[in-house]
Amino acid sequence: MIRFIKNKDMNIQIKQNIKIVHEKFGKLVEESFIDTTQFKLFLKMIHGCIELKNDLSFFNGTDFLIHIPSKHLVECIIITSMDEISMVDQVRSKIEALVTK
Repeated sequence: MIRFIKNKDMNIQIKQNIKIVHEKFGKLVEESFIDTTQFKLFLKMIHGCIELKNDLSFFNGTDFLIHIPSKHLVECIIITSMDEISMVDQVRSKIEALVTK
């Protein structure tokens, strides 16, 4: 689900961010999600690992692998935030991604 906010004559899309930071190891994870459902699932996975004292292990099947042992995960600070992205920024990002391939 993509949420759009009307801002005069411009569509704005919401980007949700998550950052996991450990005092000793620094930034362990910094991810952004456009899809609200994926963001919520990722947060629930992290919360479940903390509550059940399980390691956080995730692989998306192509290029994203995370493994954080439970003993380190419970010591982390987890920060979430939301940013607004204009349609112009989205198009620019897509073009830059195509050019760098």
